[in-house]
Amino acid sequence: MRHHLFAVLLALSPLSLSLAPPAAAQQAAAVPALEYRERTLANGLRVYAIKDESSPNVSVQVWYDVGSKDDPRGRSGFAHLFEHMLFKSTRNMVDEQFDRLTEDVGGFNNASTADDYTNYFEVVPANHLQRMLWAEAERMGSLVVDPKVFASERDVVKEELRSRVLASPYGRLFYLYLPQVSYSVHPYARPGIGSIEELDAATIDDVRAFHATYYRPDNAVLVVAGRFDDAQLDAWVDQYFAPIARPATAIPRVTVAEPRRTAARSYIVHEPNVPLPAVLLSYPSPPASARDSAVMEVIDAILSGGDNSRLYRELVRTRIASEADTYNDTKQGQGVYAVYAILAGGKTAAEGEAALKREIAKLATTPVSQAELAEARNELVTAALLERETPDGKAGALAEAIIVGGNPRAADERLAQIAATTPRISSASPANICPRATSPPCVTCPSPRAAPRARTGLPPPRPSAPSRSPPRRTSASSNRPRRPSASSRRRSAPKSSPRCPPPTSRSSPTASPW
Repeated sequence: MRHHLFAVLLALSPLSLSLAPPAAAQQAAAVPALEYRERTLANGLRVYAIKDESSPNVSVQVWYDVGSKDDPRGRSGFAHLFEHMLFKSTRNMVDEQFDRLTEDVGGFNNASTADDYTNYFEVVPANHLQRMLWAEAERMGSLVVDPKVFASERDVVKEELRSRVLASPYGRLFYLYLPQVSYSVHPYARPGIGSIEELDAATIDDVRAFHATYYRPDNAVLVVAGRFDDAQLDAWVDQYFAPIARPATAIPRVTVAEPRRTAARSYIVHEPNVPLPAVLLSYPSPPASARDSAVMEVIDAILSGGDNSRLYRELVRTRIASEADTYNDTKQGQGVYAVYAILAGGKTAAEGEAALKREIAKLATTPVSQAELAEARNELVTAALLERETPDGKAGALAEAIIVGGNPRAADERLAQIAATTPRISSASPANICPRATSPPCVTCPSPRAAPRARTGLPPPRPSAPSRSPPRRTSASSNRPRRPSASSRRRSAPKSSPRCPPPTSRSSPTASPW
């Protein structure tokens, strides 16, 4: 069962608790800390400023503490649909004016929706900072919902669901079945992309209520990074954001706790458009605020960080799988750690499942070598250095630390914990742990295209509950690595799976991450 894998990973948890050797401490110090200035407005808006005179640009990011887990009852996919609506008109902006304010001056803008947050971000030349602050305040405080625009954007999101999820051979596995089998009661189980039926059920009144409930200054974090004058920035923030009223009502929060799983579960799904068998094992991972979250990142890099990773060596090079990778989905609450393989031609799902289980078992039986550990740490530190080279990267790292990690220093603390890892392994017996550590594997097998989709034991879709994407990672597969996406970031690892879903962005279906 999934919690037993966590026991295996906890067997490695002394990695984060032992003292760092001198070389590791120097490695942590090699990544400059995020230096920021913070203040909170009277209406509750938290404002963070990161000055970077080396850049001619400025990044403006607004992160709202609301995501797919907060979708209203019977409205899965609503947070993502609502994200699209915020690129439409306000009292003082016409539809798509954000694109004109950014792209027409050589910048860019985008947004993404994850389980725990929705973020909006822009990069423009520094002399355009004022209008970006004005525009972000506009959509926070004066959104206009037009019936025709609402219907059009809903159709866009439905087509995104069809193309990315329903039409893609493994789309259902990663976007629908993975969250569905990983949680039993928590609204994390609901796919953030939603369903056609519940998207169709959304109304304009739902949009207005959602905006009033969550898009408020005391539920948001504003981060500005780049070239600016501190006094002028404060004056503009006060001018545009301070007048937005703070509602008197409380912000609804998800309080349900996911129970510990007590029995192993296995599912077999036959899909008509799947060319090769796929096997996925899903395990719980600690919340982003937990110390062991950094350990998970090191383990993740060892398992699937590039062509020298364990999964690539043992599954892809041996031709058991055409692709083998992991997905470390860190959240405010209990996260998901998925290990999966797309089998090679002639290989069975059973062979893939056995191979994945062997690699998980080796975490307890095979010590991590100093070379493996150094490579994993180097990958993670390099990713952090690359992210912090730009104002946009610095702003995103800080905002995610605040919203997901619950602490603006979480990003720096995570790097120190990664640098402090050692190869010390627990003596926990894999014979007792690993056979029960494989719940829930979700197995997708190919079926003839003419055959209807069949499910064996898959739980029914969860009903929506009230109050319920990382630098992209290089897959441990034989496929050519994809370029990083500017529209999604996770602190889980420096590689991006081409199949597991990043935070859902506004990008068109043709810009699918896989």
